[in-house]
Amino acid sequence: MTSLQRRLWEAVEPLHAVVYFAPETAAAAKAAGLPSWWMGYFAGRVAPLGPLPEPPVTAMLFGFAPRMVARSLPGAWAYAEPAVVLRSRMDAVETALERILPADARLGELAVLLEQAITGCDYAARPLAAAWSAVARPATPVGRIWLAATVLREHRGDGHVLSAVAAGLRGLDTTLTHIGSGAVTREVIQINRGWTDDDWDESVGRLRDRGILGGDRQLTDTGIVLRQRIEDETDRLATGPLEALGEDGAAEVIRLAVPLSRLLFDAGAIPLPNPMGAPRP
Repeated sequence: MTSLQRRLWEAVEPLHAVVYFAPETAAAAKAAGLPSWWMGYFAGRVAPLGPLPEPPVTAMLFGFAPRMVARSLPGAWAYAEPAVVLRSRMDAVETALERILPADARLGELAVLLEQAITGCDYAARPLAAAWSAVARPATPVGRIWLAATVLREHRGDGHVLSAVAAGLRGLDTTLTHIGSGAVTREVIQINRGWTDDDWDESVGRLRDRGILGGDRQLTDTGIVLRQRIEDETDRLATGPLEALGEDGAAEVIRLAVPLSRLLFDAGAIPLPNPMGAPRP
């Protein structure tokens, strides 16, 4: 049975993820002076933390190859300051959501509920979520929804990293367990995370030595148990927002968010499959 924490993530994740695919976001990064899409991605993702270099960003976004992050950071900060990147990114995603979502949707109610959810977040050892939680609340309902959804997804994502590291996995190792489960494909992930074939083979070797992957590069019984343990621990670490909402509040968030998230997929604003492994709820 799918946990309520995961159902909440599936319902809300697309409301955040539109930022990665909307043309408004790419245009805003270019207008801010960033010369490449990936500079916009990395600078935009960590902008609330200030002008970070590559190592701490790779540590937080450990699914990415360090060399890929290094092509964008710290170089991006020579073109645009973090405050400029942050403001242009948030303005752009508000414009994108206002373009796609129906004007008569109950956006204000959803914003209030998502903001209630983030009051339950514990930010210990969760730098991305903590940084986004300190960003000033936007004035518009869609802006508030996006920011709250971002805090929730980074809170869960930081927890997922903690769970994977506790299981003795590196970034690419964790990605390969995801691929081995059948949730995403190598074709979708490898080009979007910057790992070479040699990196890939080295990680496969580590996981085979631990009995996590078999000769077909699919999860073994041991790997299935490990992957489920990571997912269960990720859910456990994401209980704070659920407790802040209560079961009725969480059910209402899901009821309000699912139609909007489905619309984002159906409008082509988010591809399926996607590198996050987010399903159409």
